[in-house]
Amino acid sequence: MDRMSALKDKLKADLTASMKSRDEIRTRTIRMALAAVNVEEVSGKTSRELTDDEIVKVLTKEAKKRREAAEAFGGAGRTEQAKAEMDEQAILEEYLPAQLSDSELAALVEEAVAESGAAGPQAMGQVMKVLNPKVAGRAEGGRVAQAVRARLAG
Repeated sequence: MDRMSALKDKLKADLTASMKSRDEIRTRTIRMALAAVNVEEVSGKTSRELTDDEIVKVLTKEAKKRREAAEAFGGAGRTEQAKAEMDEQAILEEYLPAQLSDSELAALVEEAVAESGAAGPQAMGQVMKVLNPKVAGRAEGGRVAQAVRARLAG
């Protein structure tokens, strides 16, 4: 299993390109992303090569950290740091699948509710179990849960 994932290949190629073009923000962000991927690969009992889907999960987590940090810096009046975090988040999002629009998410929630036969807020777990694989990497968990909660509440 020596074959690297296509996404990891792309990250490494983009890192080289950004270093040659002296794009400091892109270089720093891609290095951080590759470091996060490497940490994930060696976590656990044995090291392993991550699949593209697993790398997307790592990058989604990193992008969420950047968004939260930017909000924290912005709230504290530290606009320089907030902008730097937003720049990093934008670069990370280039490697992630396109996010679902509200209407696309609503349609998938509707499908999942019909598929699971759920009724009432207590059935949220059943709907989430059906829905999560369909939205993986394309919508943040909190946003998905909010949409399901709203739909089940009627």
